[in-house]
Order: sequence, then structure tokens, then C-alpha cells
Amino acid sequence: MVFGDETRSDLGAIKIYKSAIASVVAIASSEVEGVKGVSRGAWIRFLELMGAKVTRIGIEIDHNSNVSVDLPLVMKYGYHIPDVASKVQENVRHAVEKATNLSVKDINISIKSIEKP
Repeated sequence: MVFGDETRSDLGAIKIYKSAIASVVAIASSEVEGVKGVSRGAWIRFLELMGAKVTRIGIEIDHNSNVSVDLPLVMKYGYHIPDVASKVQENVRHAVEKATNLSVKDINISIKSIEKP
């Protein structure tokens, strides 16, 4: 899905898809110490085995080009959940704004499970 209208440059159109923004979110969240990764359910893993690229990261863009993110995470055991989640929010906000020039409105994090590192 493309957000808003496509941008035009002297050389042609520029489109940023929600899946590209989700990729930025996944990379930025994985850079934070204590994060194991984005949570994936059994059905998602099955689709990935079949070759599909599927994300559970929710990206919504409103009419003012403000981005809202829903991010399900798996954390490593032994870390303080609120601290890690706060660092993830800040890192994701910075990465999305830098990559897209869009404003981030919300980053809602759901800790789905805790795993040993």
C-alpha cells in the first residue's frame, strides 16, 4: 500500500509502501539491546516457509501523513521491559522519520513473549 499521493521528482515518481516502513521498524527495533525480534505466529512462519514475505507490524498513515505503528515484540529474558520498550519507541521514531520524512504519531508495543538469549 502506498501512503498518500505519490511524490514526483524530475526523474519520475517516488512511492513508499507500508511494507517498506515496516522493514525500517523491524530493523530499528532489533537494534535495541534486549529485543529478540518481531513476534511471529505459527501461520506467519508457515507462510514464510512457502516463500511469502509477511509482517505482523501494523502501519497506518492518516490523511496528514502521520504514521502509527503497532509492533509485537519478543524480548530477551533479564531485561527491564518498560526501559527496553521505551528505547524501541525512540529508535523506531528516529529511524522512520529519518528514512521517510513522515511524522510518527504513535508506536504501540506489545510484548508477546520473553525468551532466553
